Amino acid sequence: MFTGIVQDVGVVRAVTARGGDVEFVVAVARLPLAATRPGDSIAVNGVCLTATRVGADEFAADVSRETLAVTTLASLAPGARVNLEPALRAGESLGGHLVSGHVDGVAEVLSLTPDARSVRVAFRVPSPLARYVARKGSVAVDGVSLTVNNVDGEVFEVNLVPHTQEVTIAGDWVPGRHVNLEVDQVARYVERLAGI
Repeated sequence: MFTGIVQDVGVVRAVTARGGDVEFVVAVARLPLAATRPGDSIAVNGVCLTATRVGADEFAADVSRETLAVTTLASLAPGARVNLEPALRAGESLGGHLVSGHVDGVAEVLSLTPDARSVRVAFRVPSPLARYVARKGSVAVDGVSLTVNNVDGEVFEVNLVPHTQEVTIAGDWVPGRHVNLEVDQVARYVERLAGI
């Protein structure tokens, strides 16, 4: 379980094919890896991955064909910047919202518009996921917990405050870029319980 509060921006050091899957090696800058062990979860651009090897300033993780097919991770190459968040530990603050790291789909950045010191970003969500995005609800985009400001059909908007632009890869987003999207878990459970 994660919170959508990115703790570091890492850099992909290596992408190696391994029997149909892929191994990523990711370098960290600020993320403390001293307490991280093989088997621990780390969200990479919002995708929950299992660390297989951990060094002083890097970790490795295997990425399955399924994950490569349904997220943006297949497009990453060495040098790519990625959002990183370790799994939430008992007793830690929940600063964003509950995020599972199980990406629901890939959204597209449509536009970025200055809005005072913030930037308003519009995304197009895959049609089957649009029903789960609600005004003033939460979404995780590339692992970043964001509040939805407006929804119009398959398009939703969020505001990026300067801090988010500086400490995540959200500052790299441009129109046409594809991003990982996880909708709010509450919406999924309400639908299931209501039998919709």
